[in-house]
Amino acid sequence: MEKTTDKNSYTLLFAIGMVVVVGSILAFAASGFKDKIDENKRIEKQLNILYAMGVNENEGSKMSFVSKDKVEDEFKKYITKQFIIQGDKISEDNNAYLLDLKKEHALAKKPGHQRRLPLLIGEKDGKTYYIAPIRGKGLWDAIWGYVALDKNMVVQGAFFDHKGETPGLGANINQRFFMDDFIGEHLFDKSNNFKGIDVSKSNNDPKNSDKTDNEVDAIAGATITGNGVSAMLKSELKLYLPYFENLKK
Repeated sequence: MEKTTDKNSYTLLFAIGMVVVVGSILAFAASGFKDKIDENKRIEKQLNILYAMGVNENEGSKMSFVSKDKVEDEFKKYITKQFIIQGDKISEDNNAYLLDLKKEHALAKKPGHQRRLPLLIGEKDGKTYYIAPIRGKGLWDAIWGYVALDKNMVVQGAFFDHKGETPGLGANINQRFFMDDFIGEHLFDKSNNFKGIDVSKSNNDPKNSDKTDNEVDAIAGATITGNGVSAMLKSELKLYLPYFENLKK
């Protein structure tokens, strides 16, 4: 006589039961830790924004963020205003940095929808920084960053990160040797046309001395990720042009 547990129907029911049980446990855990997860995301964004405007604990070639126990105070100290830009409308919003760029990208595909753009204003050592959060596509998945600009849209600092780029190659966009190259780079060409910054394999300026050539050195073996960074910088920062043009009026 065939045992009940030997039947295919038992195996199927057991598998379904396990999926339901495990799924319920994971859903409960996610719900229980949601506040902690959201808090960690908020802290991470603050750390990255401060890093982009030069508020960090770097020493020599070492890369180091502000410590987590003082990031909130530092954020309040250096970030003086936050705005959400939507077309001609500019609204002050103290949580603009938490705006979900992924959702905004998706909504922008809908006809007639004007995408919302977060912009943060920072003050440090008597200098004003305009920090734009940006998002794009790398080789395998999403890439993103925070770019600090002056009123002429010259880069004052940058922070990049990724979801799943190749370790040792494209993943190195979040390394200091790559991010530091962007400091001082111009987004406009010599004819004052917006061009962005190309992550270029053919850049003949390995020390990145020329800050007006709209290029930085590419990471060896990471062409597609580098192209993604270039496209992200151009497409995302170009959206802020009207705001910076109004600053000069």
